[in-house]
Amino acid sequence: QVQLVESGGGLVQPGGSLRLSCVASGSSFRTYYNMQWYRQAPGLQREWVAVITSGGSTDYADSVKGRFTISRDNAKNTVYLQMNSLKPEDTAVYYCYVPTGPPGSWGQGTQVTVSS
Repeated sequence: QVQLVESGGGLVQPGGSLRLSCVASGSSFRTYYNMQWYRQAPGLQREWVAVITSGGSTDYADSVKGRFTISRDNAKNTVYLQMNSLKPEDTAVYYCYVPTGPPGSWGQGTQVTVSS
């Protein structure tokens, strides 16, 4: 069992920046797990955003490449998502995910709204 607690969402203007955090806890969590970010806009399916492995390798959805950066601090069991040059289309609830299980563990989600 892994618990994930997210923070950092909010309202930001187009072109602005936010940094999301997700802290993992629980006896089932291991630092060798990869950690991921997903997002879900109203009325749409949840989509994958980014992943970081225990070794620091990263990958991103095409829609966020060059704007978002995923990172992790294993000492704090925390994954971050730095979001720059935000667009209205980035508006969504953002979730962190760890592939424990099955079926994996999800955070509660944090709302990101990009609007003037």
